Amino acid sequence: MERVLIADDHPMVRDGLRTVIAVAFDQCELFEASSLDEASAVIAREGDFDLVLLDLNMPGAVGFSGLIALRERFPSVPVVIVSAAQERGLARGALAAGAAGFIPKSLRRSAIVDALKTVLAGDFYAPEMDEIEAAETLEDADIQRRIDSLTPQQKVVLRLVVAGKLNKQIAYELDVSMTTVKAHVSAILAKLKVFSRTQAVILVNKVKFGTDA
Repeated sequence: MERVLIADDHPMVRDGLRTVIAVAFDQCELFEASSLDEASAVIAREGDFDLVLLDLNMPGAVGFSGLIALRERFPSVPVVIVSAAQERGLARGALAAGAAGFIPKSLRRSAIVDALKTVLAGDFYAPEMDEIEAAETLEDADIQRRIDSLTPQQKVVLRLVVAGKLNKQIAYELDVSMTTVKAHVSAILAKLKVFSRTQAVILVNKVKFGTDA
């Protein structure tokens, strides 16, 4: 590895990555950028890089927009997302958006070096994808168990909540009182172990509850 661009808006992160790379890869020329526009300008000015390490939440980018923009403008330059965020599906989403890898900032230095070597060898890297998929499967199963604990009527009410119906609309559609609807909603939240309708919707959407209705 001869030329690397570290694009992150936090100087301490750039310094940390610079140290990791300098120690692991002799005579590697390092460049830095603190914004997406600066990163684009550096690549345009300096030419091809062996690797670009891109922070997911860079100024000038939303979600994977920065990654997509760099891939479209510089398709021959491999871009690895380096992120403090590790939300569900994030690594897979980065790879789908064109990243050559996804490296959590929480990884040990030796693991970061191994990840970079994996990408340089032409392979994609994401942290323990099998374990991530297994964890997601367990989470889905747990959510489904919570949903299965609901009574048939509570499931009907939940589907209407997911559809965005207000309590008064649910009461009208089911021909029941507002008090009954509120009691159902309270029981649903308790069984799903959430504290609000919004949290309930987010939770059950993870297993696509209601889409088969």
